[in-house]
Amino acid sequence: MKALWSEFKAFALGGNMFDLALGFIIGTAFAALVESLAGNVLMQLVAAIFGKPDFSSLMFTVNGAELKYGAFLTELLNFLLLGLVLFGLVKLMKKAGLGNFRAQGSRECPYCKEFVPIDALKCKWCTADIEPALLDEEDTELIASRTKVAE
Repeated sequence: MKALWSEFKAFALGGNMFDLALGFIIGTAFAALVESLAGNVLMQLVAAIFGKPDFSSLMFTVNGAELKYGAFLTELLNFLLLGLVLFGLVKLMKKAGLGNFRAQGSRECPYCKEFVPIDALKCKWCTADIEPALLDEEDTELIASRTKVAE
């Protein structure tokens, strides 16, 4: 029983499981913050502009069936506002230097066929200059200087 407890403790407090739990908790709190901003601030701006906080009362009837397109419009607007808030927060965090916003994944080098990070500017295997599949803002100057040298 003691060996089982030790094994469980190592599993539960191990790096991956602990990181996952922390990420989940922080993600849940962040989601509540973003939903509150979208619902309590931005949707209230929509209410001020259009005169009502949601459009769920909008509907029309076809052969006795009610088509509640207003509820769909409200959910669509919530989704778009939530996406806009998330996009703004990520841009703000990136500008402040918080978090790891590097591209994830890999691709094949067109010259040596080895795998390199998706945002690599130079192959670590054959040292060839390669065009990144995803370009970060800080890499644009480097790419521009590379093309000037080539000319």
